[in-house]
Formats: sequence, C-alpha cells, structure tokens
Amino acid sequence: MQEVYPEVKTALITVGIGFLLLWSFYIEPSSLSYKRYEITLDDWPASQDGLSVAVIADLHVGAPYVSLEKVRTIVQRVNNIKPDLILLAGDYSINHVIGGTFIESEPIAHELRKFKAKLGVFAVLGNHDWPLDSTKVKQSFEQVGIPVLDDEAIEIKSENYRFWLVGISDYWEGRHDVGKAFRGVPKDASVIVLTHNPDVFPELPRPVSIGLAGHTHGGQVRLPFIGSPVVPSFYGQRYIAGHIIENGKHFFVSPGIGTSIIPIRFRMPPEIPIITLRSAGTTQ
Repeated sequence: MQEVYPEVKTALITVGIGFLLLWSFYIEPSSLSYKRYEITLDDWPASQDGLSVAVIADLHVGAPYVSLEKVRTIVQRVNNIKPDLILLAGDYSINHVIGGTFIESEPIAHELRKFKAKLGVFAVLGNHDWPLDSTKVKQSFEQVGIPVLDDEAIEIKSENYRFWLVGISDYWEGRHDVGKAFRGVPKDASVIVLTHNPDVFPELPRPVSIGLAGHTHGGQVRLPFIGSPVVPSFYGQRYIAGHIIENGKHFFVSPGIGTSIIPIRFRMPPEIPIITLRSAGTTQ
C-alpha cells in the first residue's frame, strides 16, 4: 500500500481535530433530545402504572446555546409531550461558564411558569442557585405558581394517582435535611424524591419508589474506555447519569441541558428524560 504523503496526513489530522472541536463545542452542546425511559418499580402500585414524569435539570440559562428563547422552545416541546408531572431539578441560571451571560431568576421563572402538567410543576434548587440568593430564586418561582420544595414533602392526589413528592435541598449548598424532608410521609406511601445532587441518594430511607436528580451533566465529556474524567460528585461515576439500581433502590440522574465552566459536551448530549413509571405487578 502506497504511503500517504506527510502533507496529506497533516491535513487529515487537522480536519479530524477541527471536526472534534466543532462537535464538542457547538454541535453536541447546542443539541437537545427528549428521551423516553420506562422504569419498572417493585413497590409502585398497579393502579398508578404509567405515570409519566419529565425531568428538567441544569438549564443553566445564559450558558452558551441556552437562551430564554431556547427555554420557550423547551416548554412548548415538553407541553406537547403531555407528561403527567414536570419536575425541575435545579441550576436554573449560571454564574461561571466561559462565554456565558448571567440572567436573573425572574425572567427564567416567567418562562417556566408556562409548563403544563395535570399533576403539577414542582422544583428544587441547585448548587448554582444558592450563591445567587436562594431566597430570591425561590420567591421568583413561587410567585409564578411553581412550588419549591426545600426539605419538604407534598402529597399529590388525583383521580388516578396518589403518591408523595419529597424535595431535598442541594447536597453541597443547601441543608439537605432528609429527616425533615420525610417528616409526615407515611411509611407505606409511594414516594418520588426530587433533589439536585445525587450524592444524597445513599442517605434516602426505604421505602422510596425512585429518586431523581441532575447536577452531574453526565460529566459533560465521556471518553472511550475511560468514561468521564471529571464528575462533580464525591462518588465519581457511581451516579453519573441514567437509571441506577442500588441496594434495591431506584435512582435516575438526568444528563441535564446546559454546561458549566467549559461549554463542552462530548458523547454526553443534553437531554430531557421523559420517565414512565411501571408497576412490577402489571409486567409479570
């Protein structure tokens, strides 16, 4: 086989590097998928089989490729999917990312108030929300009708569904008082936990039907054979993204939408999970 000329090799390498940079710094981080998951839970009642939950994590509005206009598109797309419940998992604005522009919580809340779900829209705060004045962020959301669950629980009841939604504050910046959050929740209740940082998962008591979180961004970069070199978690890649079963408990970590520090994503694209909860009693 005839040897490739050195200048051709150099050109091919340059094109390859250029494409990787274009993909990692523009194509992938500017994309967004709405991915459906079905998770079967042993303790989820057959009468509540099919509950659909949209998890909106790590918007980081103001980061590159996440403008208020994009938030409007996200709201419209999710509303068209018609999930039963919409959960906002924190980090709504951004306070440090290369190329980002800070956006106050009020205009973000103004757009998010347009979410529609028959069982409601609920939120927790993330680690980026606390330094920006958590009280102000919480007020911005609650003034437009989005409850922020700060170590507290609410019973959600409708004709077809009855379960508890427990919101736990951020593991790093909040109090994350798990005992307080579960106070008043019956031991035999169906429970969905919403939090920002999945590092709180090992502290969750049983029974918990499923815990939902964001924060990690899936590491933003996932290298072949290595995985993600940097994961903002004390547990490394243990709770990096996706569906996790641990000690009989189910967790799901969203890869999130925006970026932090460096506006890069590689093999970990932005995603909004639409999770359908299935009862083991209906799949046997």
